[in-house]
Amino acid sequence: MTTTPQEIKVMPYSMMVGQEDLKLALELAFIAPKIGGVLLSGDRGTGKSTLVRAFGVMAYGKLPVTLPINATEDRVVGGWDIPNLFKDQSRTNTLDRKEGLLVQADKGILYIDEVNLLDDRIVNIILDVSSTGILTIEHEGQGERKSVNFCLVGTMNPSEGGLRPQLLDRFGLLVEVTTEEVQETRSKILRSVLDYEAGKESEDEETSGAAVALVKEKRLADSKLFENLKAARDCFNDLKKNIPPDLIELCIKVIDRVKVEGHRADYILALAALARAARREAKEAKEVTAKDVYAVASLVLTHRQKSGNSRWDKEREREVKEALGLSAE
Repeated sequence: MTTTPQEIKVMPYSMMVGQEDLKLALELAFIAPKIGGVLLSGDRGTGKSTLVRAFGVMAYGKLPVTLPINATEDRVVGGWDIPNLFKDQSRTNTLDRKEGLLVQADKGILYIDEVNLLDDRIVNIILDVSSTGILTIEHEGQGERKSVNFCLVGTMNPSEGGLRPQLLDRFGLLVEVTTEEVQETRSKILRSVLDYEAGKESEDEETSGAAVALVKEKRLADSKLFENLKAARDCFNDLKKNIPPDLIELCIKVIDRVKVEGHRADYILALAALARAARREAKEAKEVTAKDVYAVASLVLTHRQKSGNSRWDKEREREVKEALGLSAE
């Protein structure tokens, strides 16, 4: 029996408060899959996993597939089902393949917690499949190629060590997740969590109450948002067919001011700006503005700065606005 998003009991995405940069990054990656993975760097206990699960259910209809830190290559790409062979004594001459986590994540989210602690070889394999959409499985002279598409989301705590620059650059977007410090926002987060806890157990029963009504209302809002995101994806594809010259000029101005390594940043910045424009106006979007480029610049460029500075501070924001001809306010 097929599971619907409503049957998966997670907090509705529309009920999540705060972490606007993370929401933007996930939505951009859905609208423009070629952007690549999203890396979340920062504090623990900030709702990263909860928000990613909520987005996965809303946008892909299923929970993210979570990759354990101690995952082996066979577990990731797939291999022979040895345990099943030992269970079935009648099957002495044949082996079945065991589906890997990358295949399980197809048309969904692959979630890697503490990706900086994962073996570099495993990370390389995942990033290659994420960017090409092709999984190649080689075992004892037998090769197999599969089409696999997923949204890659990784988390890391910088205090526990970072990723090598070559791997870091392969993640399309980086979100610096911080603890909300504004009391009003923290109050709204707490209220939202308590309301969900109060309403989730009874939302499918014939009961009433403000909390139950709120959860149902937010699930309906998720359905509407999903339709908007699908429309934005169609709009993105239309915009990409006719790239405005202004977009290229704006991207290069920002890249020149920030001083990044390589050319991947140019491409990702353009894609992210197009996706943001599509998200902003859906089917009515006709142009990409300097504000679209500015809105995604920190997500694309923070981890690609030549200076090695991993922070995106007020001075960097000012420089980007200046490059784009935007008001400093």
